[in-house]
Amino acid sequence: MMHPLIQRLYDDYGYPEVTLETHQNFVSQPGITVLFFAGDPKRFRDTTDVAVVLPELVKAFGGVLQPGVVAADAGPTLQQHYGFTAWPALVFLRDGGYLGNITGIQNWSEYLHEIGELMTAEIQHPKGFKVPVVSA
Repeated sequence: MMHPLIQRLYDDYGYPEVTLETHQNFVSQPGITVLFFAGDPKRFRDTTDVAVVLPELVKAFGGVLQPGVVAADAGPTLQQHYGFTAWPALVFLRDGGYLGNITGIQNWSEYLHEIGELMTAEIQHPKGFKVPVVSA
């Protein structure tokens, strides 16, 4: 059963669920997309806080941010692609290009500052998880 505060993002705000199959189409749309990696609210306590704050952030930025909620089964694979190490996470992209991420819950002013910086940041390669190569 999905936590009611996450379900609310679908039901009340109409945020799409982003699966492995829909991920590329979602992030490739024009503008700034935000992927919400909720994770398990029982394991990651900040998840419900971020679920409440996300619609307020969308409103604060005048609807410029296009949010989607990453499906639970897609989360680990996409996490490896984007390379963040803490949950919950918001991953920001512009026209499909990676801008950065914010993990955990932040103070409102920190969100406003960090998102403002990310919105004008240069597109970069996602960090991804790197496996060190060791020669014998």
